[in-house]
Amino acid sequence: MSRSPINEMLRVIESECLFTKGLTGREVLQHEVMEAMGQVPRDAFVPGALKSLAYDNCPLPIGNGQTISQPFIVALMTDLLNPGKDDVILEVGTGSGYQAAILSLLVNKVYTIEIITTLAAQAAESLAGLGYENVEVRHGDGYRGWPEHAPFDGIIVTAAIDHVPPSLKEQLKPGGRLIIPVGYSHMTQQLLLLEKDEIGKFTTRNVLPVAFVPLTGEARLV
Repeated sequence: MSRSPINEMLRVIESECLFTKGLTGREVLQHEVMEAMGQVPRDAFVPGALKSLAYDNCPLPIGNGQTISQPFIVALMTDLLNPGKDDVILEVGTGSGYQAAILSLLVNKVYTIEIITTLAAQAAESLAGLGYENVEVRHGDGYRGWPEHAPFDGIIVTAAIDHVPPSLKEQLKPGGRLIIPVGYSHMTQQLLLLEKDEIGKFTTRNVLPVAFVPLTGEARLV
């Protein structure tokens, strides 16, 4: 019997976890994260011409020079956040809205910022149309975060930058986690996990090499 595309995607994510466990320290991902990955229709967040590839473990273009990340990376970054049902999460780089949709099933509220006008509008429409009511999309530059709703239990950045923005570190709650790809475009980047302790001190861990599109806006000027 042939596997459904979504079940095959989950199988590949599990295989990738085993393959990368020496780097990530994760042989398996949380059951809740995998459940969310199985529930969100990834094909609803990719352009029509690419829907047949929606569940392949690869990034796909979504227009305006942006991509939707490969499912394994989405699942891993979500797992690294260690999301709880009462958490409030900030996402910088909404893209098509897929990562926000995954998070919405695991936390209380997701605030997500997208700098490209058309993508922000499309993501908001897709998320609302699919019933992800606990996600708020804002069009704007996410470099300085979203101070009106800070502090956040977790922050996830889905585009690469050569440093960790100080404003995002400030807007993270004590005990919170920040996941961000750090490095230059067209070069090897490192996915970093930053954890903030109760007195505001950070510990940082390199998780694994990644390749993300660059964070734009003010990030390019700093």
